[in-house]
Amino acid sequence: MANPHFQNLILNAGNTAATKHKKDVPMFLVNPSSSLFYQYSNDFMTYNSGDWTITTTEAGSGNASEALTSQAGGALLITNDDADNDLDFLQLKGESFKLSSSKRAYFEARFKVSDATESDFVMGLQITDTTPLATTDGVFFIKDDGDTNLDFIVEKDSTSTDTTAIHTMVDDTFVVVGFFIDPNTSQVSYFINSSDPVGVVNTNLPDDEELTVSFGIQNGAAAAKTMTVDYVNVICER
Repeated sequence: MANPHFQNLILNAGNTAATKHKKDVPMFLVNPSSSLFYQYSNDFMTYNSGDWTITTTEAGSGNASEALTSQAGGALLITNDDADNDLDFLQLKGESFKLSSSKRAYFEARFKVSDATESDFVMGLQITDTTPLATTDGVFFIKDDGDTNLDFIVEKDSTSTDTTAIHTMVDDTFVVVGFFIDPNTSQVSYFINSSDPVGVVNTNLPDDEELTVSFGIQNGAAAAKTMTVDYVNVICER
């Protein structure tokens, strides 16, 4: 059975000028072959901390926490300690995803943050790193403290292609972010809340490192901030 979070892309592939090139991309078929693709999907109906490398800073009056929260379909709630710059980042153990401009790949996640202005956060694929906000390799969405602008970064060996202000984040409001690699164009296309890409990147794809799912949040003020992750999906061509 197809992953339901891929359905918009599956159903809309080829229906617009922006998506017509996806008609020939097997990952948008209903049942992509396991012999051709490998995938990771997590709806966070269950959570095992042992599956994740967790990096925290806890300088406040309490502790950071990661726990399931009540929501149809499941969700993971990440809560920081309450000092400025306290943080909580999760990275899936095992760097299992290798990107290449000659192979198809797709990433999608749905999440929200409690404070869209006074927080830093990241969501995407990165190398395992204790400083995900300043990583050297990855393809990811990031927001800096002090504004609500979401940026998209494609980075290889500390050289990045930055596309800034692609979306305005809103407090406690879910957003769907994603990207896909089409070997027909050798481009990384990214999208927000839509099946149609809103932009493309052609440079600095981190094709010399294995990557992993990476997300989390850092306080931008002396108050505990939260990130709620609804789901994360990754599919890559073997």
